[in-house]
Amino acid sequence: MGFVKTTEKDSNHIDLEQKNIAQLLSGIHQEDQNAVKAVGKVLDKIEALIDVVVTQQKLGGRLFYIGAGTSGRLGVLDASECPPTFGTDQDRVIGLIAGGDHALRNAVENAEDDPHQAWEDLSVYTITPKDIVVGIAASGTTPYVVAGLHDCQANGIKTGSVSCNQNSPLSEVSDFPIEVIVGPEFVTGSSRMKAGTAQKLILNMITTATMIQLGHVKGNKMVDMKLSNKKLVGRAESMIMEELNVSLDEAKQLLEIHGNVRNTINAAKS
Repeated sequence: MGFVKTTEKDSNHIDLEQKNIAQLLSGIHQEDQNAVKAVGKVLDKIEALIDVVVTQQKLGGRLFYIGAGTSGRLGVLDASECPPTFGTDQDRVIGLIAGGDHALRNAVENAEDDPHQAWEDLSVYTITPKDIVVGIAASGTTPYVVAGLHDCQANGIKTGSVSCNQNSPLSEVSDFPIEVIVGPEFVTGSSRMKAGTAQKLILNMITTATMIQLGHVKGNKMVDMKLSNKKLVGRAESMIMEELNVSLDEAKQLLEIHGNVRNTINAAKS
């Protein structure tokens, strides 16, 4: 089968401007459910990618996301959530977006069309074959991402990808491609919607499963989370109370001494 951009095909919903809000919401919700179902069909591909991400992390390597526009922002978001959630160092998962950090809030003209910029961005981090780079592009054709993975392969660096079209150029330069076929968007071509939802779900899976495999979760609790606000401190205290069967005052004292949930539990049980 040849390459067809289903993400650019006409919406299955017509005359949107004539619909009321309830009808619009119903249509969007219907398409969102299709995105979730599409992710369910590629769990084996997601597993294969996560397996190699875990292996590279155990070797001391890093996970890089590269993307442009919505895809790039989703990668940066997922990477930025790892340190507070799992207590990892800032450089374990790194998100790079075409156009740099300015592009997180602004559209940067032609940033995604430069086929050399991704490798330049990655080179700043002295990337090595211990690392793995995952390219994210709904279309599967973004030059910044496709050329970036091509350059990674040429330098012996493992690659993965998340795209929403079958047999895309991006998959051709990916060692572990994930093609989550969500179909046409509710608003034709607006891949920030259903395609973005599917990509977000998959990125959640990649980092969450990886961090669990690396031991950053105990039972179902984020024992390595950074206590950066009152909500998280309260959550930590509750976890300690439950795990050690102590009072709130005791939990507060122990947490103050040991700094985080894991250290507190380990100290109490040693």
